[in-house]
Amino acid sequence: MINFSTDQPIAINLNQVEVALSEIRNDPMSGWLELPDDYNCAEFSAIKKSAEQIRGDSKFLVCIGIGGSYLGHRAIIEALGQKSSTRVLYAGNSLSPRSLDKLFNEIGDADFSVNIISKSGTTTEPAIAFRFFKEKLLKKYGREGTAKRIYATTDANKGALHGEAIQEGYTRFVVPDNIGGRYSVLTAVGLLPLTVAGINVDALLTGAKSEKDDYVKESNLGNIPAVQYATMRAALLQQKYDTEILATFNPDLQYIEEWWKQLFGESEGKNHQGIFPASVIYTTDLHSLGQYLQEGRRNIFETVLTVEHPGLVDFAVPTLPGADVDGLKYLEDRMLGDINNIAREATITAHRTGGIPVSEITMPDLSESSLGALIYFFEYSCALSAKLSGVNPFDQPGVEAYKNNMFHLLGKPGF
Repeated sequence: MINFSTDQPIAINLNQVEVALSEIRNDPMSGWLELPDDYNCAEFSAIKKSAEQIRGDSKFLVCIGIGGSYLGHRAIIEALGQKSSTRVLYAGNSLSPRSLDKLFNEIGDADFSVNIISKSGTTTEPAIAFRFFKEKLLKKYGREGTAKRIYATTDANKGALHGEAIQEGYTRFVVPDNIGGRYSVLTAVGLLPLTVAGINVDALLTGAKSEKDDYVKESNLGNIPAVQYATMRAALLQQKYDTEILATFNPDLQYIEEWWKQLFGESEGKNHQGIFPASVIYTTDLHSLGQYLQEGRRNIFETVLTVEHPGLVDFAVPTLPGADVDGLKYLEDRMLGDINNIAREATITAHRTGGIPVSEITMPDLSESSLGALIYFFEYSCALSAKLSGVNPFDQPGVEAYKNNMFHLLGKPGF
């Protein structure tokens, strides 16, 4: 189980939590809640077969998607590293010509396939990117060859991409109707690119299931770490702490933080309320944001994401001959991982002394199983935290504002 600890008193209103969890379970968008037990086994098998095909005929898999259509699986791949000779690349998450050019240059003349991930097929950024890569595929492989290299993860029954996939004969996978994008990493949205990258998706799902089972077995809701985290967040918001800093001392978790920001930001930021999610990578950001965190405004609380056993690789500080020019002789033969852990302890103590509420989320190691558990922990706590704060965790009406303005300025018919 993912562990949670805090320096804050947690007064859990069990009745309020039970009501909120009941509302979540009954929500038509709560399919992620049972997903570790209820994923489509036939589709899972088809995903593995397609991944094997892609690894056999492509040097690159270009995953085209934005937001929840790419952040979750990229977070896991960045955390664990690509373990396959077929590299997963990402497109359609910006409108930058320079970024697109870099991708084209990286692919060059190599064989590649495309996984277009879009519920509708009309989201602007991925739809534009898909046009570019479809053009590149058609020039290289022709129409028939292109159809064999496009894998569409989209709606089961409707939408522009669904219709095109049927007409052109693309291999299709389903974005479930009862799971929103930011909660979808353990569906085909994430499982195909993860499998291509060589990630053990069976272990990932097992980790999520284990976390879920632990919650089900626990008779006292107040003992569930995800409930503690959600309750603490809601309580701190009531005390006017409206910015949460997710910090980690492991740079491999940078994209986990990016996924976390979307998960919580889109779920809670409504009706002019909610906690603003921000993130830092320590010790790097102690030399940029450390001053603000130590002595800036006190509307901030900090959550430190820690990996208890980050890996087998470690290094001892070298012993060098001569004078102690750099003043580091006292650290000679100390392990770098140990120094990093001490930096974490020192930072937590300093921030608490400076008046920042600091909590810690601890995962056992950096493995597929632990990341699966962490994903379920964050999804569960996010939905509960939003409910406790009085907002719907599963919609995002505000994202349409910029789109409507952009469509109007671009001259899209009807805008």
